[in-house]
Amino acid sequence: MKYYVVLFFSLCLSVSVNAQSAEDSVKTTVNNLFSAMKNADAVLLKSVFADSAILQTITRNKDGKTVVQTDEVAGFVDQITKLPKDAADERITYDVIRIDGSLAIVWTPYKFYFNGKFSHCGVNSFQLVRFNGIWKIQYLIDTRRRAGCE
Repeated sequence: MKYYVVLFFSLCLSVSVNAQSAEDSVKTTVNNLFSAMKNADAVLLKSVFADSAILQTITRNKDGKTVVQTDEVAGFVDQITKLPKDAADERITYDVIRIDGSLAIVWTPYKFYFNGKFSHCGVNSFQLVRFNGIWKIQYLIDTRRRAGCE
């Protein structure tokens, strides 16, 4: 009986460790995105995105209506890598990470600083896919606002 109890707890620990390492590898991809932005590193920035990645932002137009703006990854990379190092500083916290096989979702509230000054805040919603054992950002949509950023 003692053997089965030890086996049961060993299996539970193994599942917990595997789940933690999967979360860590997802976080590594997301952290690499923001590290690449902060360092204006084109190679690292390109490496975090899947080939068919989609980038979108939810904003309001001048009439106050909700608009979804879509950007190309290549344009985003070009824009960020033209900035000086440390100009784009997005500070995130991890709120939710869920993983099922090769799909992960990540929800990260953030505050964005440009050239050391607060610019805006919001939430990033990531969809990541694991290709050949490596997590890549397939879809990223975010909100942006200046109010309610406490």
